Amino acid sequence: MSGHDVLFPIRNAFYLGAYQSAINESASIDGLSEADATERDCLVYRSYIALGSYQLVINEINDAAPTSLQAVKLLALYLGETHRRDETLSNLKEWLSDPALASNPTLQLVGGIIYVNEQDYNEALKYTHGGQTLELCALNVQIYLKMFRNDHAEKQLKAMQHNDEDHTLTQLSNAWVNLALGGGKVQEAFYIFQDFCDKYVQTPLLLNGKAVACMQMGRFDEAESALLEALNKDAKDPDTLANLVVCNLHLNKPASRYLSQLKMSHPEHSLVKRSTSAEAAFDRAVQAFA
Repeated sequence: MSGHDVLFPIRNAFYLGAYQSAINESASIDGLSEADATERDCLVYRSYIALGSYQLVINEINDAAPTSLQAVKLLALYLGETHRRDETLSNLKEWLSDPALASNPTLQLVGGIIYVNEQDYNEALKYTHGGQTLELCALNVQIYLKMFRNDHAEKQLKAMQHNDEDHTLTQLSNAWVNLALGGGKVQEAFYIFQDFCDKYVQTPLLLNGKAVACMQMGRFDEAESALLEALNKDAKDPDTLANLVVCNLHLNKPASRYLSQLKMSHPEHSLVKRSTSAEAAFDRAVQAFA
């Protein structure tokens, strides 16, 4: 990174999943340019969204706010007011089709995040593939991995490494790609997550990364320890609960409580949907033989 990046503490905390720290860091940073102030506010409100405080974001961002903040509010509306998702998606499409708005990186990012949540990966890539920011590039990596296109994910990662090899998002993307590639790359991924834990703070995001690496290496006891630490930090984190279900099954331990928690707090989670579908199929099979 060239020059002093005054927003680095906020941005880095957000990328590592330390959302409350990102909010707290913002209180000590002032005297910013208009552009930097808008980016700071975007990071703060996105942190509140990550913590589930959707209504706070909806209430505080008014119609006179810059496009970037309006995009963040749209994300809060999508996640927080699920009964109005069709309306939110319609507004998103309208904004992304407006040439005056569509080039805004935050709007592109929000569009990508929302369409990933809709599991419409091709639509997400329509807005993120240009990758004008490292965060858009990192989202591209995640999208390609979800599409099982590791080759494209590796290509995007190489572009990020060429741009800034030491950037937090580049390192995290490297770890995600290594987990997908498997084999000896998994140990490298583990070291990246561990290094961030040692250098900054242990967050559910980083602890889940470590746990997934451990599970891929067959170290389920170590994975469970990392996941229980993550659970202490956020008892409703969906990745932690889902990974605990998988880990406990491998350890021959009860997993139903974690699955129940996941169903209650995140009913739309993919593991919940698969579990519900399997239960329904089992019930139909039982009825057929009754």
